[in-house]
Order: sequence, then C-alpha cells, then structure tokens
Amino acid sequence: MDHKLIPVLQPSIGQEEIDAVTEVLRSGWLGLGPKTEQFEQEFAKFVGSRFAVALNSGSAALHLAMDILGIGPGDEVIVPSITFISTVHAVSYVGATPVFADIDRSTMNISPADIERKITDKTKAIIVVHMGGHPCDMDAIHELAQSKGIKVVEDAAHACGAEYKGKRIGSTSEITCFSFHAVKNLTSGEGGAITCNTEWMNRKLREKRWVGISRDTWIRSSSEKVYAWQYFVDKVGYKYHMNDMQAAIGLVQLGKLDRLNGRRREIAERYQSELKDLEWIELPQEQTDTKSAWHLFQIKFKEEALRDRMIAHLQEHNIATGVHYYPCHLHPVYLHLKAVVPLSSEIWKSILTLPIHPNVTEEDQERIISRIREFKP
Repeated sequence: MDHKLIPVLQPSIGQEEIDAVTEVLRSGWLGLGPKTEQFEQEFAKFVGSRFAVALNSGSAALHLAMDILGIGPGDEVIVPSITFISTVHAVSYVGATPVFADIDRSTMNISPADIERKITDKTKAIIVVHMGGHPCDMDAIHELAQSKGIKVVEDAAHACGAEYKGKRIGSTSEITCFSFHAVKNLTSGEGGAITCNTEWMNRKLREKRWVGISRDTWIRSSSEKVYAWQYFVDKVGYKYHMNDMQAAIGLVQLGKLDRLNGRRREIAERYQSELKDLEWIELPQEQTDTKSAWHLFQIKFKEEALRDRMIAHLQEHNIATGVHYYPCHLHPVYLHLKAVVPLSSEIWKSILTLPIHPNVTEEDQERIISRIREFKP
C-alpha cells in the first residue's frame, strides 16, 4: 500500500496567499472593496478584455450572463451535457429551457455541427464549455451564432490562462464566465468573474451582483461626502459580488498563474510521453492553434469495463481519480427534456481524470504512471 494519498485535484496555496488575506483582515475592509477592484483590473489586463466583474462563484457568473442577455421563459439555450451542472442550471434560473448538444469525441467539447442541428427559432444563446481547459472551436461557433443572431457565452471555468489562436480565453467573446473555486487553476477560495468588452454590460453586471444597487459601498464611501448613505435600486439584483479576502488570494494566484499552469503542462506532457504506448487507452491531445490550461487530464478507455477496474486499482494504491462528468441530461432534474446526445450518453462510462495539479511531485507522478502501467487490461 502506498501511504500518501494523491488527490485528483488540489489547491496550490503558499505563504503569500496567507499573508495577503491577513493584510486584508487587518485593514478593516473585508467586503467588496479596493482589493476586489484591483483584482478586476489585473484580471482584465491578463485575459485581454476591457472589463472584469468579480463575483462569488462561476455559477453566479453563468446566471448573471443569462440575466443580462435578457434570456427568459420561452427561450432556448444550447448547452453541452458533459459539463458541471451549473452550466445547465444557469439556463433554468432565468426560466429558459436548456437544449443539449452533443460533443466532439476527441476534445469532448461541444460540437458546432450538433449546435447547428439543435438551433430553433427559440434559440437565444449558446453556452460553450472549454472542457478540461481545451478551447472549443470558437471560429466555427461564432460564425454560426452570428449567422443566426444568437449570443455566445463562454464557460471558461476550466480555461483560466488557456489560449485560442494566440488570444487568451476571456477576450474572444461578448461574455466569458470564470470560476475561481478551490481546485481551479486560479483559486480565490471561492469566486468567479465575468469578462466583457462593453460599457453597458459592465455597468449592468455591477448593479446585478450588488442586489441591484447602482453604486457599491466602496465607491460611495470613497468619493461622496454628504450623501454617501444614499442609494437607489432600479431592478432586482443578487448578492453575487466577490469580497476583498477572496480577491487578495486571487491576486497572488494571478501572479503565479503562468507558473502553476506551466507545471500542469509538464505533468500532462509526462503522462503523454510515458503512457502513449498503452493501446487500451486514448490520451487527450491539444488541438492546432490552441493552448490548453490543462485543468483536467482525461484519458479514455477503449473498453468501458476497464475504467471502473482502473478506478479501484488506483484507489487501492491511494491514488484518487475522477469522472468529469456524469452527463447533465441524465440527472433526474433534466430527464424530462429527453435529450438526444448519443455520444455524451456513452462517453462518460469510459473517461477518467488522472491527478493533475501543481502539487503533484515527480515522485507522485512516477507512482501514478507505474501503477497504471502494471494494470492488466
């Protein structure tokens, strides 16, 4: 038995993050404030967008994206099924109907050809998910959406630091949603953001994330003298903003992101070079013109039965793995939609995520690879 457990995903936190949070705690301003504003500016600059609006989760980001696009009852939004459930729930939150499109087998990203098949006169938007950090075929998706007058929202929860045709994810669509959950490439403990390029979206998102109040407390207390207490609410909003403790962690992580993602890439490349001769598994590959953030390293088994045997085998040796994801259309809440996505309905049975995060050491990876290689298919 190997004693140390190797988790499949894990945050990579150091003393700098601890010091940054301590500084905020001592400052006396814990909520939405100067650190959050600094994080927004630096994150927008990093991805190459005009604006970034910091939120308390990637789920909140997806919900607000649907909300500000005016999507509601009677509308349809095309989504993949191989994704975290929040992608689909965001459509349900605004009373619209999720319509599932199938995936491309090699990337497990949403298929532009199937998106086209699923478009109706009720389709208002498409949410595309960069699965495991691998960017979707954005040119094909944008071209299709433009020709039909449909909005594109990118769910980049896995793709912080990923690139498509030389541009960072977060700069290529009207709205991109990020997650800074504990095990994401960049974490703020919990958190999320939306990047956008238009003034009105930025303004509307800031109101919506702060219960509909048009000017947040930080702005009011820093610039107003007499009427700093006064605010007006035009529309219903949510309690979705990030706070300065989260932003402090996020800022340190942003400064390390290239290095952290570089380590993920090294791990991915080593898996690729040392497992490529195993004929019973298929390894993930980067597509031309893209740079993956390698949030996940997902292998596919040629035979379904092998997947569950491998999970048990690695578990015996204290190596955790994951399955990303059980298809959303098969969850009881969405069964009534009777989605027709044959590939998504099958592929989940043969996929497995191997440990990939910056805390995986050379020795850890050596152990994972040798345990996989000793497996008898």
